Amino acid sequence: MPIAIHKGLSAGTLNLTPLVDVVFLLLIFFLVATQFEQEERDMEVRLPQASEVQPTTAEREEIFVTITPDGEYYVAGERLDERMLLAVLKDAAHSNPGRQRVTIRADQDSRTRHVVAVMDACQQAAIRNYSLATE
Repeated sequence: MPIAIHKGLSAGTLNLTPLVDVVFLLLIFFLVATQFEQEERDMEVRLPQASEVQPTTAEREEIFVTITPDGEYYVAGERLDERMLLAVLKDAAHSNPGRQRVTIRADQDSRTRHVVAVMDACQQAAIRNYSLATE
């Protein structure tokens, strides 16, 4: 003879009391933390003036080197020879150490040696992040 076991209603429900307690504690924590942060910003202090303050690194800016079919180099619309190109790249690498990017835009009819010269100039200027633009 089978015996029927009846489960009570309490076994089927989930007790949400601990969850509500945790949510209230988190709410109180964030309210208090926000209040302390606001008090620090509201402190009256006179900050010193600086006449020639510059950031330690310049804004990250990508340099585009354009190579014409004749093997001429252009940066920002200005024609450069290989020596001037190296100087521009070294200056950019000095402003953004380890972060400078260069994109080489070579005409499809330009010689490979001009592209290699720009890549070599990037290496000499310690710029490792350079790429070739394609369509």
